[in-house]
Amino acid sequence: MTMRKLLFVNACMRGEESRTLKICKTFLEAYRRKYPDSTVEEVNLSTMELKPYDAQMLAERERLTREEAWDNEIFALARQFAEADDIVVGAPYWDLSFPSKLKIYVEHMMAGGIAFYYTEEGPKGLAKAQTMYYLTTGGGFIEGQNFGAEYFRGIAKMCGIAQFKEARAEGLDIIAWMWTH
Repeated sequence: MTMRKLLFVNACMRGEESRTLKICKTFLEAYRRKYPDSTVEEVNLSTMELKPYDAQMLAERERLTREEAWDNEIFALARQFAEADDIVVGAPYWDLSFPSKLKIYVEHMMAGGIAFYYTEEGPKGLAKAQTMYYLTTGGGFIEGQNFGAEYFRGIAKMCGIAQFKEARAEGLDIIAWMWTH
């Protein structure tokens, strides 16, 4: 068996109450069975104090990028993402996509020179991952409007991740609503 590193980006803002987290835990158990020597690194966005990029933060990141100071702490999430063998994003379906903290994570993780770089033909991926999984749940029916999954499909492509797989559980609140109304 080959040692694999799985990055679990946990955007399940309700913690242990999250239905998406329950699905993610089942996925992680199956992954560990398939790759018993694997390691799982979790980025728990509900416990992180990530700030959206502002002009000052962008200027600093651009300066460090020009200097190719890839070991700087500002690039830690980008390095972690780029070095994973596989990536699973667990995010509930909120307002046609996902919780806002996940977008802020993406701002920190999508660092040119680490996760991807630009060429005259367009972006070229630098991520090591073979597969990105996007796991979500929705109280209602998503019905082809999972813009969060499409957003991450684009990130996978931009970062050079060959496979993108999505799994979702929909309509979880419909039966409960029907019984109470």
